[in-house]
Amino acid sequence: MARVEYEDVWKQFAAQGAPAVRGLSLDIADGELLVLLGPSGCGKTTALRMLAGLEEPDRGDIRIAGTSVVGREPKDRDVALVFQSYALYPHLSARENIRYPLKLRKMSRAEQDKRVDHVADMLGIAHLLPRRPAQLSGGEQQRVALARAIVREPRVFLMDEPLSNLDAKLRVHTRTELKTLQRQLETTMVFVTHDQAEAMSLANRIAILSAGELQQIGTPDDVYDHPANLFVAEFIGSPPMNLLEVTRDGDTLVAADGWRLPAPLTRDHSARELTVGLRPEAIAIGTAGQAAEVVAVEPLGSEVIVDVRVGEKALKVRAAPAVRPQPGSTVHLAVEPGAIRLFDRSSGSAFH
Repeated sequence: MARVEYEDVWKQFAAQGAPAVRGLSLDIADGELLVLLGPSGCGKTTALRMLAGLEEPDRGDIRIAGTSVVGREPKDRDVALVFQSYALYPHLSARENIRYPLKLRKMSRAEQDKRVDHVADMLGIAHLLPRRPAQLSGGEQQRVALARAIVREPRVFLMDEPLSNLDAKLRVHTRTELKTLQRQLETTMVFVTHDQAEAMSLANRIAILSAGELQQIGTPDDVYDHPANLFVAEFIGSPPMNLLEVTRDGDTLVAADGWRLPAPLTRDHSARELTVGLRPEAIAIGTAGQAAEVVAVEPLGSEVIVDVRVGEKALKVRAAPAVRPQPGSTVHLAVEPGAIRLFDRSSGSAFH
């Protein structure tokens, strides 16, 4: 178990015109599950590989338990890495795959067996130990790869999209197992994913990256309710936050179509060119308010997403399952004032 720190870390590859990671600074607490989240090419896997020792930073420092690991071999960092591909040895049984890192440590056979059996029981794979990887499903291979990492009892677990190869149902189930397991082990874990639903459900905190730069770090509730900028607002949430360009008119925000919204109190009252952010659940369909045309209705079982148009602007509204307005009909929209988020239109930064 260990605290992990990135201090102003930069990395650029020769074949790329821009740095893969730009001035990354993170402080990951001992026992925390931190998710690195962002689109493909944002630098999240590069950041993880630098922590593992598979890449070295061009500048900056990376520390585990207060000690710099820059320049150290991966085997000397006491971290365990689980890949998307699982990387199991095809000629070895599940038991021997799990045992392998313990053999490298020249641990006694009795201690190896004790650890392997304990981890297999923990993950519910004891019955799979005699089988080879080709005889295992994707979910079973994923558990064996996890067991091989856990059996080492590392200070830090590093996970690079380990659930991506699983089907949707198994992925949801395994997320729950993984979160429970991390809490039981009380080990620091850094988890990379591009899936924001996965990040929201797993993380103690989420670090969101774009083009190699850290955009925001916070709890899932923080980044969802108070996005730091327009990138985070659009990336987090399904459907993402609705965005409306507005101008300030005293205590009112006016959209191009004439929709008037109450202006939330912010420290900066001078900016006039603004963007309003509204989560789909912050908009209610009722009998009074701004008129909108229904474009489509998306039933999702536990909820309905109603696609509407106000003037030229398309919006998504999250509603109860029984709400089923007809496409082409007119509805009225009311907004929860406390849910309005304001952003600077030019910089994209949020006003607080």
